[in-house]
Amino acid sequence: QVQLAESGGGLVQAGGSLRLSCAASGCSFKNYAVGWFRQAPGKERECVAVINWSGDNTYYLDSVRGRFTISRDNAKKTVFLQMNSLKPEDTAVYYCGAPKESLLFTVLIDRYDYWGQGTQVTVSS
Repeated sequence: QVQLAESGGGLVQAGGSLRLSCAASGCSFKNYAVGWFRQAPGKERECVAVINWSGDNTYYLDSVRGRFTISRDNAKKTVFLQMNSLKPEDTAVYYCGAPKESLLFTVLIDRYDYWGQGTQVTVSS
């Protein structure tokens, strides 16, 4: 079982940056892909970025590609999401998640079973 906890959200002006952290605990963290998801009011949760267990394969939502960078430090059991050039449209609660199946790399939200509590990101114009 993997337990996840997000931190690093806050209020930032458009064009600014934030770095989100997802701290993990539990067994075999290094074997899990980790995804960042976000959910804005009135919208469905969407996949923002995914990183595989070894950190050598990533996925980015088209609207964040080039602005966001996902990375991980397995020794510290932490996954990061560096968010640059933030836009008001990025405002949402950001969650990190892990699939129930170890080693599974997917953007499908239904395959993610472990979730953090979420951290609020608000981008003002």
